[in-house]
Amino acid sequence: MNLKWSFWIFENAISKTFCDEIVNFGLNQNKKTAFVGEEEPKSKKDHKDLSKIRKSNIAWLSEPWIYNEINPIIKTANKNAGWNYQWDWNEACQFTIYNKGQFYGWHQDTFPSPYSHTNRNPNLRGKTRKLSMTLQLSDSKEYTGGELEFSLLTPKNKQYVQTVKNTKKGTLIVFPSFVWHRVKPVKKGTRYSLVNWSCGAPWV
Repeated sequence: MNLKWSFWIFENAISKTFCDEIVNFGLNQNKKTAFVGEEEPKSKKDHKDLSKIRKSNIAWLSEPWIYNEINPIIKTANKNAGWNYQWDWNEACQFTIYNKGQFYGWHQDTFPSPYSHTNRNPNLRGKTRKLSMTLQLSDSKEYTGGELEFSLLTPKNKQYVQTVKNTKKGTLIVFPSFVWHRVKPVKKGTRYSLVNWSCGAPWV
């Protein structure tokens, strides 16, 4: 699918103080190894296979004070980019920690079919991810590597990779959940981010 805007960036969307509050709150939550899909891997082999795709640590946050800050910006991006996707629910926010050597390979945030069952929230049942959001919680000077990249298509359907160059703390990026993207390995320091997905009825 060709989009006029494959992602929408808001510089300085969130104050540094608010970003620091999220980081401090997230670091005090129970953290676990990140996984892919609806269900956590159960066997050692599953964990080993997953480590080839993704290495990071996460904590789930569902605090209203976070949604109150990010949702108006997500709605603005949805309108300004011309996507106008219908959504009515946020998943829990994912506070993500990328230490040296950690990464997330090429992936889409959508699943093959709508949520049929979920341990996260029964309100997600029957819905699908429409919009993805990532909030930069670290300044780029605090780490090296860890670039967010998108795999996009030209109007002539030629594939190219675009790297997000603005990585200041407080930068918020919104994009359709089916857009391919990745986080390259962190070479030094720690990269903090907050990710969220806006969900709605399945695509028609």
